[in-house]
Amino acid sequence: MNRKEQIYYLHQGMTKTGKPKYFFSMKNEGHVVEAMPKGYEIYENPNAQVFLRKVQPKIISDEERSTVEEGIKKFSSLESYQIDIKKETITVYTADQDVNLLSELLNFGSKDKLREAQNRLLKSISYSPMLQFILIDEQKRIFITQRYCFLGRIDDWIDIGNQGTLQELVKNYVKHLGQESFFELH
Repeated sequence: MNRKEQIYYLHQGMTKTGKPKYFFSMKNEGHVVEAMPKGYEIYENPNAQVFLRKVQPKIISDEERSTVEEGIKKFSSLESYQIDIKKETITVYTADQDVNLLSELLNFGSKDKLREAQNRLLKSISYSPMLQFILIDEQKRIFITQRYCFLGRIDDWIDIGNQGTLQELVKNYVKHLGQESFFELH
């Protein structure tokens, strides 16, 4: 079951060369596998899509993930976000929808109805990548920061600021998430 409470089933198929291939589907029919293949793990992306992938080496520590999570809570006004870690990169995804405005619009009726509406809303939110912290020196744990640029001719990650410790970069940059000042970072 993913974050949106959708149930996925692991299926096995065959490649053209006769090797097994695995995939998730919300359908409980076909060749459903009961056990996880050795050397694989379940990965759920920020938009709640579920995949089977080979076990990834752990480069970013749990403490570093917590540093970003706590920094977002302390220095930004974001209420809805996702953090994704791949290899040496920590990516912060923000909600594509204005969650606060939608919650205000739903603010009617009883508290139970409001809570139910907010839960449904949170399950339907989509996320876009906005900010990255990339580990560039594993020994010293030095990172660089990038933000996503939405200019039609660029639409890619651009470097912002200098390199530094994750704590410094989080303090300097997460406060811009969800703000107009984010688009001035370069």
